[in-house]
Amino acid sequence: MAQGSATTEVDPRLVTRIVGSYVQHHEISVDELSGLIVEVRRTLAGLGRAAPSEEGRSPAVPVRRSVQQDYVICLDCGFRSKMLRRHIRIAHGLEPAAYRARWKLSADHPLTAPSYSARRSTLAKQHDFGRSRRQEAVAPPSAPAAATPPGRAKRRGRQRKQPSSPA
Repeated sequence: MAQGSATTEVDPRLVTRIVGSYVQHHEISVDELSGLIVEVRRTLAGLGRAAPSEEGRSPAVPVRRSVQQDYVICLDCGFRSKMLRRHIRIAHGLEPAAYRARWKLSADHPLTAPSYSARRSTLAKQHDFGRSRRQEAVAPPSAPAAATPPGRAKRRGRQRKQPSSPA
């Protein structure tokens, strides 16, 4: 009975407009038309209701198994990836902090596979990423300097005439 009362609250003209617009742009068989009408009516009736509570959620995999050496698993849907940041933002509309709060994870819970993080770290260290140029200038040179005075680069081209000092 509760479903019957919910369907009377929906404006039938609105259902007709939505279904009519859908049928204009999509090919649909006569058999599917009644199911489409019922589904649109049910969806419109459920618009004002509250969403399922966050407490009733259960993770797709246990939290302890969500972080493996080569991949991490999304607790919402079970998606496996090396990095979850983009997936949770696009598929679930969450930022990393909100995702961790939803599942009551620690702030340092990894969203990147450990092996992938280690590989990226090694690559960055090989290319000296993260080091500023000031640190390089302060570091002593690895090879001994040439015969040029310190702070002066060797010049190309003709030598300048040195003014002779009167003796």
